[in-house]
Amino acid sequence: MINVRDLTYTYPRTDKPTIKGVNFTIEQGEVFGFLGPSGAGKSTIQNILIQMLKGYHGNVFICNKELKHMKEEYFEKIGVAFEFPNFYTRFTAMENLTFFRSLYSEKQQDPMHLLEMVGLEKDAHSMFSELSKGMKMRLNFCRALLHNPEIIFLDEPTSGLDPVNKENVLNIIRAKKAEGKTIIITTHDMHVADAICDRVAFIINGKIALIDSPRALKLQYGLRKVHVEYKENFQIQSATFDLDTIGTNDTFARLLREKEIETIHSQETTLGSIFIDVTGRSLS
Repeated sequence: MINVRDLTYTYPRTDKPTIKGVNFTIEQGEVFGFLGPSGAGKSTIQNILIQMLKGYHGNVFICNKELKHMKEEYFEKIGVAFEFPNFYTRFTAMENLTFFRSLYSEKQQDPMHLLEMVGLEKDAHSMFSELSKGMKMRLNFCRALLHNPEIIFLDEPTSGLDPVNKENVLNIIRAKKAEGKTIIITTHDMHVADAICDRVAFIINGKIALIDSPRALKLQYGLRKVHVEYKENFQIQSATFDLDTIGTNDTFARLLREKEIETIHSQETTLGSIFIDVTGRSLS
């Protein structure tokens, strides 16, 4: 679906490139995440892919067509939810969606159905200025889906959402993936990336440091250990065992038979820890 080769971009009136020879591919029906701290280049790459930034060097192919040669019809194929929602403040939620819906010619979705999906049906006729941050983010999400796009770009899609609405948005993203949509997420929230992305790209200083699936990364960088906590003489004790030999470890087997086990965990690492190990940078 997307094939990027040697992508470089330098902002006007600056000397150094923000994006430095980036390469990646995104398959149709994939949820792909760009992960990194603020200023790493995530949003710049997204803005190039949605044609907000032009004048890049390298090649960007969308469905085997060079992006710089694509015309207005490209915007019928993509849906975008920016990190900071931008709507008409004196319009209601429904009026905003109705207006943006009118900009597209392709098959569109019912705005009320979208509002119901994100739990905003009761606020359909509330002014945008009256909505909370979380409500605005959910409305922003709806706008990206209005014209049933093939490719969906989501910038920090769960920012400002409470746990229930956050999980609902993630479930909608999963449903869109099941429909065959290609979804690109930019975020510094590693928990979201781990929960939703098929593959992730770590971006630091305008370069991609690593691309792989969250599961593969955690297996590669995690410790092959099992940590057990158990009760003994009314105290919590712990022991750690090699995962590769655990099946023949008599001490581990005896613990399971004789002790009251409190917890047992493989020593799986997190995407955040891997990012720090690989890039030497935190996510803040």
